[in-house]
Amino acid sequence: MAFSSATKLVAVVVAAMVGGALCKMGDKPGPNITASYSGKWLDAMATFYGSDPRGAAPDDHGGACGYKDVDKAPFDGMTGCGNEPIFKDGLGCGSCYELRCKEPAECSGEPIQIKITDKNYEHIAPYHFDLSGKAFGAMAKKGLEDKLRKAGELQLQFRRVKCKLPSGTKIAFHVEKGSNEMYLALLVKFVSGDGNIVAVDIKPKGSDEFLPMKVSWGAIWRIDPKKPLKGPFSIRLTTESGGHLVQDDVIPANWKPNTVYNSKLQF
Repeated sequence: MAFSSATKLVAVVVAAMVGGALCKMGDKPGPNITASYSGKWLDAMATFYGSDPRGAAPDDHGGACGYKDVDKAPFDGMTGCGNEPIFKDGLGCGSCYELRCKEPAECSGEPIQIKITDKNYEHIAPYHFDLSGKAFGAMAKKGLEDKLRKAGELQLQFRRVKCKLPSGTKIAFHVEKGSNEMYLALLVKFVSGDGNIVAVDIKPKGSDEFLPMKVSWGAIWRIDPKKPLKGPFSIRLTTESGGHLVQDDVIPANWKPNTVYNSKLQF
């Protein structure tokens, strides 16, 4: 879809005022981005969102992946929304990308790494990142972060990369509110490597087999068993490129909803 110069100017002004939240719909989404790590740079557009232009976005420090506290380590506010070929109905949650911009003059040209924690519902290009204000500004030359944000939207290049988390970071499981013996929902957090999980299986106490969980929404997986589940639970994870990890008895017998259980493993 082509836009006149006047239309483009309006889009930039609107994006600058609201951090990209009201961008016009653009071209159809591109092909899904996979964990091939080819190193090839692709073209995209970037905007930013949230009420704090220097903050983590969104206002509740969460997003459509279900993560919370994305302003804190290991996310540290370097986060963003991806449109559908990046978000992939939640299966892209946690994946990492390098972004760089060369124009306008405030761009440093140096790549930054961001983690996908939210969905971009209103894309303006086949690939569109709606970033936290902090991440958007991080693409600027030192001292020019606020000036770069005034651009509102940027043309940039991106590529999928493996996630690098702080040393010692282990995978964690948040048992979601409302979980009980007949409904168990888990948020899988802090995954290195591919960053995103494409399959989660659970093995209750006394069982010889893992039971498949299904995506509830975002990075949250659920199971609705035919009979009550008894802990402790072992969890098996599969990443997009086929990596597997099994953590035995990671969720104890006396587990509670709205509680985080840390594993001893990492990809």
